[in-house]
Amino acid sequence: MTNETPRVDSEVGPLRAVLLHRPGNELTRLTPRNNDKLLFDSIPWVGKAQEEHDAFAGVLRSRGVEVLLLADVLREALADPRAHAAGVRAAVDDLRLGEDLGDALRSHLSGVGATTLAEVLMAGLTFEELPAAEGASLVRKIHHRHDFAVDPLPNLLFTRDSSVWVGDRVAISSLAMPARRRETALLDLVYAYHPRFSHAARAYGAHSAPVEGGDVLLLAPGVLAVGIGERTTAAGAESLARSLFADDIAHTVLAVPIAQARATMHLDTVCTMVAPDAVVMYPLARDELVAFTLRPDGDGSLRVDGPQPFLHAAAEAMDIEKLRVIDTGLDPVTAEREQWDDGNNTLALAPGVVVGYERNVETNARLAEAGIEVLAIAGSELGSGRGGPRCMSCPVVRDPIGNKESLT
Repeated sequence: MTNETPRVDSEVGPLRAVLLHRPGNELTRLTPRNNDKLLFDSIPWVGKAQEEHDAFAGVLRSRGVEVLLLADVLREALADPRAHAAGVRAAVDDLRLGEDLGDALRSHLSGVGATTLAEVLMAGLTFEELPAAEGASLVRKIHHRHDFAVDPLPNLLFTRDSSVWVGDRVAISSLAMPARRRETALLDLVYAYHPRFSHAARAYGAHSAPVEGGDVLLLAPGVLAVGIGERTTAAGAESLARSLFADDIAHTVLAVPIAQARATMHLDTVCTMVAPDAVVMYPLARDELVAFTLRPDGDGSLRVDGPQPFLHAAAEAMDIEKLRVIDTGLDPVTAEREQWDDGNNTLALAPGVVVGYERNVETNARLAEAGIEVLAIAGSELGSGRGGPRCMSCPVVRDPIGNKESLT
């Protein structure tokens, strides 16, 4: 592991280091009975998902990107006794388990090593797997042995949502869905106790109003777009803007309302950047998206302007003449299919170089026609939780856009 200082100022600057999560045992916990609750549309073939993810990580490494795996950095962080104690606290919910059973689990986890604790935090624990305890527990008796005493976190795969770097600071997301809320505790302790990140300042806290990283686009240095919809609230967008302005790491935040629907759960499901002046965008969003422009007013408060068309507001804030748009698909049906299959959810490795799912043939062809190099990866199983390459990656280090050094 290298020690490049974390910093991200854009969506497309040459990517140097990224945080991924290789699918693990948490995906084996999914069943037809619980997959909806755990936010998956189908039951993934875990071995195939791991193969696809390994190939994704391989593409990044082949382009000179350092790949940090969440399971590794979590285990390394948990070697710190303070992180281990925080991990135990994150795992045990007394309100759910009751005092006696909670104490028994707390005692058990306090004595296990970092590897075992990390596995429990990620993959959860069933009542059958709980340690034996003296005395009777109504909670234990009333639950089915395959019910979860500690819920698994299958959505850890989507590392974009739980944290996002803005400049040299990290924003820990406040995740909206109950199935994902414990993810922030894991990222919190990684960033607090892992040697790579322990000196990083925070741009936002997990206990603030809901903001998810999939809704945050770094359009240019100092300019962000924040989607407001199913996962990020208006209060969250405003709170994030105030924090960024107070820390002087942004001068403009565009608040962009999006449909509160599964297909458009985050802004990056309809729009991602592929070059400093270009986005790939779902056609229906092109004319429908608007933005409210938030800027500091100089007296410690906000000035809110708009709404106005998103593309116009973005170009103005980025100080460019026009933001180029590459549409997803050639017709409404194709566009809708490829948007659902994460055609808009690309990860830029450098200006004009992106990773996308191979199944989005029309979108990838349109990107290529526009001069964008597409590194296509398989995603038949990875996409079962509704997320593409951008969703599965949290950039930790990007070079400035002006850096002409190519990735090799």
